[in-house]
Amino acid sequence: MEINDVDLIPLLRGALDYESTARGLVPWRLPSWAREQSYDPAVGRVAGEPTGVRLDLRTAATSLVLRTHPTRRVSSDAAAPQAFYDVIVDGALFARLPSPGEDAGTTLRTDRFTGKVTRIKGVDARLRVPDLPAGEHHVQIWLPHNETTELISLFSDAEVDPGPTVSGTHWLHHGSSISHGFDAAHPTGTWPAVAAAAARVELTNLALSGQAMLDPFTARTIRSAEADVISVKLGINIVNEDAMRLRTFVPAVHGFLDTIREGGHAQTPLLLVSPLHCRIQETTPGPLLFEELDSGPRYSPLGDPDDVSQGRLTLQVVRTALRQIANQRMATDPHLHFLDGLELFGAADEADLPLRDQLHPGSEAHLRIGQRFANVALARGGPLNLQ
Repeated sequence: MEINDVDLIPLLRGALDYESTARGLVPWRLPSWAREQSYDPAVGRVAGEPTGVRLDLRTAATSLVLRTHPTRRVSSDAAAPQAFYDVIVDGALFARLPSPGEDAGTTLRTDRFTGKVTRIKGVDARLRVPDLPAGEHHVQIWLPHNETTELISLFSDAEVDPGPTVSGTHWLHHGSSISHGFDAAHPTGTWPAVAAAAARVELTNLALSGQAMLDPFTARTIRSAEADVISVKLGINIVNEDAMRLRTFVPAVHGFLDTIREGGHAQTPLLLVSPLHCRIQETTPGPLLFEELDSGPRYSPLGDPDDVSQGRLTLQVVRTALRQIANQRMATDPHLHFLDGLELFGAADEADLPLRDQLHPGSEAHLRIGQRFANVALARGGPLNLQ
């Protein structure tokens, strides 16, 4: 039997919206009204990269074939990062399927000097899952976190039903490219996915690479989303872009949290997480300079540390401000909690696991961060108060 795009909707987990196209179905992690309120087209681009989004089903099928049309974005003559589909069967990794290269899907290649975008179109991708063992199983197909995926159809040799929930707890997380999984090797290797698997909770990953900017539409999206517990990791993108001063940052965080607290999340356990350690931005403000060097990509800060006295932000300034905000609000909000990001990844961790481009943790670091978050934040009796 072939399950076409519309019939795939009940199987989607981790998406907050979807779009029916002439070809298939595009999962979105921001609703259309929110994307329309953004000035920066990068918001829509990263919201369309389905980190944390998966097809979740229960079936006795032994044969599954997924048809998709991936879209990848690359710079100049650089190679596209390898993307994968992770197939989880009954809670364990069963197969890791590489997304096809430029002979399948669409590649948008941007000249970094002129900004001209060249579109290279290929055929649809056809991914065959290795034969499943006999009997009924809980199967999840996690979509690549680093390219857009248009779902076309799923072929199965047996009936397919929506999969069961892993637990009664639905965790929604918002963060930056680190939470998005920028340098993770595969979709279940992003630290939120690692944490969710370890704690056995259902994940919605609303991380927006480069776009965790305290946007009101993001706060309203969180406010309206279904979630039993919520975490927001704030600050590093603001510092990266030199987007705010301390004067505007503090009330913007208050407003972001106020919006989440409106409506149905007035008493939802909410964890405010400060930035992880990043040596280049600990005491030096942004913005960051991105360079493609022979040794690989590298980010470097352009700000002057002496400008901190004038209100410019560094990670150390942001951590102090977020802790003060949390302490102030916790006096009247018993369901708000604070976690210092250095508990997840500190200076010793960066020395042990250097950031490849000076900004983004790699796969081993994602595993460490995810396990620590599960042990600290998602543990029973921890700040998110899992039962």
